[in-house]
Amino acid sequence: MTTTPEHPAHDGSDLAELRKVIDELASKSTESLIDPEPAALREAEGEPHPTEAIGSTNWNRADPHPDTESDEN
Repeated sequence: MTTTPEHPAHDGSDLAELRKVIDELASKSTESLIDPEPAALREAEGEPHPTEAIGSTNWNRADPHPDTESDEN
């Protein structure tokens, strides 16, 4: 690049800040850079819990939660 009175030679004073940004990006995985997971989504995600296997429901037992609404309409 040609230096002119309007555009003096670059002194490199902002390279330290740029190096910090590069190091921060380099510390992240490629996957997190391409498809980042928002912090709000990560916090809202519930803990997994065991469920009954499909087809293992015993329809002959009494309703364990008689006061709750069912999905039947």
